[in-house]
Amino acid sequence: MFDSEIRNPIGERIDYSFAAGANESHINGWLVVLGHGVTGDKDRPIIADTATVLNAAGFDTLRISFAGNGDSEGDFRNSNITKEVSDLGAVLDTVTTTGTYPKIAYIGHSMGAAVGVLRTAQDDRIDVLVSLAGMVDTKKFAQTEFGEVAPGEGFMWEDEDCPLSEAFMTDLTETVGNVAPAAEQVAIPWLLVHGTADDVVLPADTEHIQIIKQSFADYRFIDGADHGFNEPEHKTAATSAVMDWLRSQVQ
Repeated sequence: MFDSEIRNPIGERIDYSFAAGANESHINGWLVVLGHGVTGDKDRPIIADTATVLNAAGFDTLRISFAGNGDSEGDFRNSNITKEVSDLGAVLDTVTTTGTYPKIAYIGHSMGAAVGVLRTAQDDRIDVLVSLAGMVDTKKFAQTEFGEVAPGEGFMWEDEDCPLSEAFMTDLTETVGNVAPAAEQVAIPWLLVHGTADDVVLPADTEHIQIIKQSFADYRFIDGADHGFNEPEHKTAATSAVMDWLRSQVQ
């Protein structure tokens, strides 16, 4: 059981949902932390549904909302990859001090996957990594999706709850730019799952990792799946792939 308060380095409370794995198949010592993508939160369907499948398989899970998202404290306009890497570090600080979980798996969707790569490259507390529709070329993403929106004036995908900030655009286009260099430093088991019909983060991002990492990581391309793996058969394929792969890593 995990019920500690989590606060990031500037004191913002990180909202989360913890769920224990099924008793009959409980996997001791492992915690799976799940992080969402742009404009999402811990209850985004691909995050929540993946956690449910993993709970049934025996894994304890911790779904987090990065600061400024969902019910976490903070201003959405300050949300960006670099800040969320720091948020994830605070999560790891808290969960590892309990001594209950010597093994940590991190699953990130979209921008949350980029966060996972950057954290893993600098933090040896993550033991296995999963990227779902993972963002790699962050500069291209920002320019393609929001290049015609004025930061400080417009909104992400015309959603008035998600104002586009200069901090977000500068971080994705200049501070980070591309997570491929960090990916080269990842030296733990890594699964990348991507839908072939994803038009938000293109499959080319995962294909680029496939080239630079060659046989190091494992890859699953879900035929016809969109960015959120929203069709039932695509969601099942993605969550089953993650569950089967994670089970293979703990045996």
